Amino acid sequence: MEVWQVILYIVLALIGGAVAGFFISRYFFKRELKKNPPINEKMIRVMLTQMGRKPSEKQVREIMNSMNAANK
Repeated sequence: MEVWQVILYIVLALIGGAVAGFFISRYFFKRELKKNPPINEKMIRVMLTQMGRKPSEKQVREIMNSMNAANK
């Protein structure tokens, strides 16, 4: 086997591994999002209601905005 063939096989293996890794990680990420969806306004309302408070729309939006700002 020639040196250029070995280098070509290594480069092709790296490219193939990167492509396979991308699709595998995308699959697992989608699966995790399906199991544990990101928090939404309905979840915040339920949480505040369980704490014994009647949430107003303003409170819910403030909490959503603060959570979105914290994630950036």
